[in-house]
Amino acid sequence: MYSVLCTKKDMGIFSFFSTDKKETLDKGLAKTKENVFSKLSRAVMGKSKVDDDVLDNLEEVLITSDVGVETTLKIIERIENRVSHDKYVNTEELTNILREEITSLLVGNDSDESSDFDPPKDKKPYVIMVVGVNGVGKTTTIGKLAYHFKKAGHKVMLGAADTFRAAAVEQLMAWGERVGVTVIKQKMGSDPASVAFDTLSSAVANDVDVVIIDTAGRLHNKVNLMNELTKIKNVMKKVVPNAPHEVLLVLDGSTGQNAFEQAKQFTAATEVNALAITKLDGTAKGGVVIGISDQFHIPVKYIGLGEGLEDLQIFRKREFVDSLFGEKG
Repeated sequence: MYSVLCTKKDMGIFSFFSTDKKETLDKGLAKTKENVFSKLSRAVMGKSKVDDDVLDNLEEVLITSDVGVETTLKIIERIENRVSHDKYVNTEELTNILREEITSLLVGNDSDESSDFDPPKDKKPYVIMVVGVNGVGKTTTIGKLAYHFKKAGHKVMLGAADTFRAAAVEQLMAWGERVGVTVIKQKMGSDPASVAFDTLSSAVANDVDVVIIDTAGRLHNKVNLMNELTKIKNVMKKVVPNAPHEVLLVLDGSTGQNAFEQAKQFTAATEVNALAITKLDGTAKGGVVIGISDQFHIPVKYIGLGEGLEDLQIFRKREFVDSLFGEKG
C-alpha cells in the first residue's frame, strides 16, 4: 500500500475567484434558458390561450430540450389536466404552470441550509463511492468535493480504486496534492476492493470525516460491472458498517440523451442513491436534469457549472427552476 499525504496550502492554478453562487448558476444555465425560452416563445406566438396547438408545440419544445419523452408526456398530461379544470388559461400563465410542474418532478434538495457540505454526524467516516464512465468529469468532481468538504472543516481522504487506468490515479493524486488531502493508492492493476479496504482502514485509524472512493469508469459487461462494484461495497462494510453511505453517479449533462443510457446502466448495476450532473455550463441540454431526476427517482445532489472549484454546487431544485425561468414575480 502506498499513501500520499498532501498538505500544500497554495492552491496554484486552482485558486479560482469565488463568485456568487446564484450568479454562477444563472450563468451556467444561460444557454439552456435561452434555448428553452426561444422555443417556448415561438410555441405560443399569436396564441391567446393554451389550446391543443400550444400543447403540441410545448411537447416538441421539451423533447428537443433533452427533457426526455416520458417526462415530457407526463408534464403535458399534468398541464392538460390543469387547463381542463380552469375555464380559461392564457399563455402568460403557462410559464408559471410549467415551472410548478417541473419543480414537482425534480428529486433533490429543497432546503436553504447554511452549510452545504456537512456529512451526517452519526456516520463517521462518511463514505462516498463514485461511479460513472470515463470522460464525464468523475475524478474532477471527486477533487472538487474534497475541496468543498475540507473547506467546510472536515478531514477528507481519497481512495484511488480505478486501478485499471494510470491517468485516473495520476489525476486523483494531482487533486489530492492541490487540495491538500490524503490519497491512498496501490500499484496499477491491483484489486479495486483492496484499495477501498486500505482506504477505509486508514480513514478509521486517522479519524477521517469523509472518504471518497474513485472506481473504474468502464461501461463493460453489466454483470462484470455489477460484480466489481458489489465486491468493493462488501469489502467496505467489513471496515465501516453500512458503507458506502452514498453511491454517487456522475453524468455529463452536455451529452443529453446519452446520459440517460449511462444512468440506466449504472442504476441496474448498483444501488445509486445520488447524482452529480456535470458540464451544464456552455450547453443547451440542461433539460436533461429534469428527465433523469424524474425517470430514475434519484436525488440530484450536485451540479457542475464550470471549471472553477466553486462551480460545483449543491443542487437545490427551486433555485434551479428559478434560474431556468427567472425569479417568480
